[in-house]
Amino acid sequence: MPEERDAERHEPVVLSVVIPMFNEEDVLPALVSRVRPVLAELDVPHEVVAVDDGSGDRTAELLAAFRLGWPELRVVALRRNSGHQAALTAGLDRARGAYVVSLDADLQDPPEKIPDMLALARAEGLDIVYGVRADRSSDSGFKRWSAGVYYRLMRRLAGPSVPAQAGDFRLLSRAAVDALKALPDQQRVYRLLVPWLGFPSGEVRYERAPRRAGRTKYPLGRMIRLAVDSVTGFSAAPLRIATWLGAGAFVVCLMLLVYTLTAFALGRTVPGWTSLFTGVVFIGAVQLICVGLLGEYVGRIYTAVQNRPTYFVRADTADAAGTADTADTEGTPASPGAARAVDVPEPDEPRVPLPRA
Repeated sequence: MPEERDAERHEPVVLSVVIPMFNEEDVLPALVSRVRPVLAELDVPHEVVAVDDGSGDRTAELLAAFRLGWPELRVVALRRNSGHQAALTAGLDRARGAYVVSLDADLQDPPEKIPDMLALARAEGLDIVYGVRADRSSDSGFKRWSAGVYYRLMRRLAGPSVPAQAGDFRLLSRAAVDALKALPDQQRVYRLLVPWLGFPSGEVRYERAPRRAGRTKYPLGRMIRLAVDSVTGFSAAPLRIATWLGAGAFVVCLMLLVYTLTAFALGRTVPGWTSLFTGVVFIGAVQLICVGLLGEYVGRIYTAVQNRPTYFVRADTADAAGTADTADTEGTPASPGAARAVDVPEPDEPRVPLPRA
């Protein structure tokens, strides 16, 4: 078995499948039973990079068991829960394939579409192939509505290149992956970053299935956080909106002042308590909104200036097998503010000092 693993790892990999997962013990057996035969039928050198995002259940144990009989499975374990996009970054940093597919573990996006995506990319010379949800009837009405609002807003702010109803199920060429790895962004939203690259792209449509097992990892709070990160990370429009709100408040107050002076000149008494109170509340609300928007942008700048890694690697089965992966050193690019990853050794290993900002 070790010889088989070494031969497989030194063979040029055509396709890498990156699967971030967090507490997915319930869905893992079904995931493996569907992904493995699909990749076997492709008959190309491939690997599956499973990124365990600090799971607290039996996800790590099950991955270790599946790996015993699946030499193409590589497990990257993060030291703590870093979030879906950070786990996806860890997988992309370590994927070695000429093409890389990102796939969620919940099986709402069908792995059976991977051959279609690879065939389309090869036939038309595309660097990006999006998995586009043609039908979301399995989602709740609120989720369908909120997703529609999100994609309309993103297309308006980031441009029409953002495909509607395309999540994180996509195929990327090696050129696209390397371009993403070169970006200094720390708070990443890949569904906006990938279209922004401008590579030739295509679509493969599918019907979105209900979650196979387990609980969703994107509750309302995380959906709101994703929307805020998307808006503040890709557009200064909220700051311009704040400017227009301030200008609007000034115009309203100016009109009230003109009305009051006119009434006073005509000898009429203007009862001012209601209008005064309304004006104060309105201006105060506008100021608080503006301060909140500024706080979001300042917070992003503060995070970037800290230059902290996006994730910490606890273990990587490729390293354990004695084959160093060149991608392991690319989490700390030379450019300031671009640190993304630090491999944290186990206590019995010599500790390597963290990169200095």
